[in-house]
Amino acid sequence: MIKRTLYFGNPAYLRTQNEQLIITIPDTGAGLSEKDRSNLVPIEDIGVVILDHQQITISQALIAKLLDNKVALITCDATHHPTGLMLNLDGNTLQAERFAEQISASLPLRKNLWMQTVEQKIKNQAAVLFSNKTGDYELLIQMSKQVRSGDPDNFEGRAAAQYWKYIFGEESKFTRDREGDSPNHLLNYGYAILRAITARALVGSGLLPTLGIHHRNKYNAYCLADDIMEPYRPFVDQLVCNIMNEFDPLPEILNKELKSRLLSIPVLDVFIAGERSPLMIAMQRTTASLYKCFSGESNKIIYPILPIN
Repeated sequence: MIKRTLYFGNPAYLRTQNEQLIITIPDTGAGLSEKDRSNLVPIEDIGVVILDHQQITISQALIAKLLDNKVALITCDATHHPTGLMLNLDGNTLQAERFAEQISASLPLRKNLWMQTVEQKIKNQAAVLFSNKTGDYELLIQMSKQVRSGDPDNFEGRAAAQYWKYIFGEESKFTRDREGDSPNHLLNYGYAILRAITARALVGSGLLPTLGIHHRNKYNAYCLADDIMEPYRPFVDQLVCNIMNEFDPLPEILNKELKSRLLSIPVLDVFIAGERSPLMIAMQRTTASLYKCFSGESNKIIYPILPIN
């Protein structure tokens, strides 16, 4: 089942009753009753909730029910950028066992998993360049074939240098920087949504989002999420390319229309294991396959493929 992503960008009161999320819009003097200003959403249908207004009030009971139903709860700061993520601490019935298997994963296994991750990321980046008819996508394909265990040659970084140089056109002079010029604001927002989807799926598979296979920043609570989302980033990049082709000029701020487009990320069509699937479902397959690698049942992560055709 595809879970819904709910975005709240206006003042609202959020509470729960009878397993429903009750949304009440504040009285603006229009004379509407509370019933007319309220909407209901079954909590079991929700996958991600984004709170993006300083005048949103949410009850503790609702937070508890959302987390109990494995909802990823994202909060945004005053500049409308995602700044916090809440997840369920008890996402799987065999969680302790799975934590132990993840923690005891050998260095050779982690290096092999990172190799697979980098290889598919570069292949998907090549597909984005091909789709947008810019840059030397064949160079990235060649790089993907040379990635070794642990990526000691840093093909991830070398491919990224080529990728960001050309993704938005050879004349764009784009630099990927969280604080940089447009369309960095679109990429930041899209990646924040993707990160939440990834962390949610990892918790659902009984894994620790903190303990990465490659990322090791002691201040980062989502190192594994940052690892596993890498091959999915090009899907966000392609969506941003599509948005840029539709808007001329591209707004410098994230308006409602832009956010609406980026909120489609969980339901983007991707190809995984030879099948078409919504991205959120594909991520669940990826994290489930990762657990099988930790448990010794498999040695391959299932990642989505951006086809070149």
